[in-house]
Amino acid sequence: MATKDTGSSSTTTTDNDGNTAKPNIAFIGLGNMGGPMAANLLKAGYTLSVYDLSVEATARLQQAGANIAESPKDAAQNAQVIISMLPAGKHVHSVYLGEGSSDGLLVDLPKGTLVIDSSTIAAADARKVAEVASKLGIDFLDAPVSGGTGGAIAGTLTFIVGGDDAAFAKAEPILAVMGKNIFHAGEHGAGQVAKICNNMLLGILMAGTAEAINLGVKNGLDPKVLSDIMLQSSGRNWTLEVYNPYPQVMENVPSSNGYQGGFMSKLMQKDLNLAMQTAQDTHVETPMGAKATELYAAHTIENGDRDFSSIMARHDSSVLS
Repeated sequence: MATKDTGSSSTTTTDNDGNTAKPNIAFIGLGNMGGPMAANLLKAGYTLSVYDLSVEATARLQQAGANIAESPKDAAQNAQVIISMLPAGKHVHSVYLGEGSSDGLLVDLPKGTLVIDSSTIAAADARKVAEVASKLGIDFLDAPVSGGTGGAIAGTLTFIVGGDDAAFAKAEPILAVMGKNIFHAGEHGAGQVAKICNNMLLGILMAGTAEAINLGVKNGLDPKVLSDIMLQSSGRNWTLEVYNPYPQVMENVPSSNGYQGGFMSKLMQKDLNLAMQTAQDTHVETPMGAKATELYAAHTIENGDRDFSSIMARHDSSVLS
């Protein structure tokens, strides 16, 4: 039976023989990313209590061995680590800080509890939660991810972490179960800043790559031949290497599957909006980011649920058929 200091919480416990045991984890948010992440923790032998509004999502995790909780606070009972993967900053605030007259999760957690929020939210929102957590003696990390649903399933995500060194050291073995690359970007909020910088650049690259391929196709070039030429030239970039936006140029990518799966355009739009918010708050000029945001804002009106490479349809709507 595990022993626990009732005055504080730690990410490790010991059994009656003094051996180190895996901490109990509460996982909040079991969507396309959170569900597979939680499943990988179960496979690694962690004890999980999980919460999500979706009955189907919790049922899948229950079949995999998780305990189902009725609320975030219920999930956090006897947990030394809390992990969340939520849609937006307002949901993170609601869970951890509460809203209206209701208290959030932080006020009920023992000192020393480790909280890892893997949602992609504004850096200012992450810092606000971290400030409250710090005053309560709780270790908080913002740890957004890159790698998509495929990376979540395979356990090869990239974690981009903001927070202090001690909390990062406690979290790293747990993150290593769900991810392949783990970066400590800096203090609280740094993980979110690094994530939105990356995704702003990704949005710019995808919009530009689609534009360049369209120019070639409209002037008689084969899209695959043009892509191969650019791959061996100075226009080479990630979208050409592994995520070509033109149908049937590359196998096993959303563009060759009706732009289904992958990273939805509305999520790219969300991240671009976060980048623009951060740029505005810090008085930084991002003209190319602003243009990509404008393009995706128009695109997501009808194609928000399609993969973000479907920005190709801005130039040729036939690619959607």
